[in-house]
Amino acid sequence: MDFYFKEIASPIGKLKLIANDLVLVAILMETEAPDRIKLNLRKEDSQHPLLIKAEKQLKEYFDREREAFDLSLEPIGTSFQKEVWDALKTIPYGKTLSYSQIAEKIKRPKAIRAVGTAIGKNPLSIVVPCHRVIGANGQLRGFAGGLDIKAKLLNLEKPV
Repeated sequence: MDFYFKEIASPIGKLKLIANDLVLVAILMETEAPDRIKLNLRKEDSQHPLLIKAEKQLKEYFDREREAFDLSLEPIGTSFQKEVWDALKTIPYGKTLSYSQIAEKIKRPKAIRAVGTAIGKNPLSIVVPCHRVIGANGQLRGFAGGLDIKAKLLNLEKPV
């Protein structure tokens, strides 16, 4: 399967949007490890309709004009990872949950570490809001793009 990408500028740095013919599969930040998400052949396509739609919605998000995304998504991962990522999508804009609360949400209260690992593999940062997951003590924990970017995203979502 071919993957297409488009790089865009954002307030948190360059983002690489990746899609196949039908769905968005990844949003990668320039600050994350380049091999965190492994996808085969990628062709640059700045005119790919889904990548253009994702770019528009991300711009609206960064401009505080959008709180939820309306994009066809299909992250590549295990069934457990997808279950965790689906739980992330239920965290409202401007709110946070802890890793243990996500584990409870998927009815696996003892799987806190596995939940954290799955969140760390989320290929659709921002759109699948892993930045909204914090430590039980309220402190910021792990984020592929770095804790400073996680903080910026959370601050962006605070009421003005």
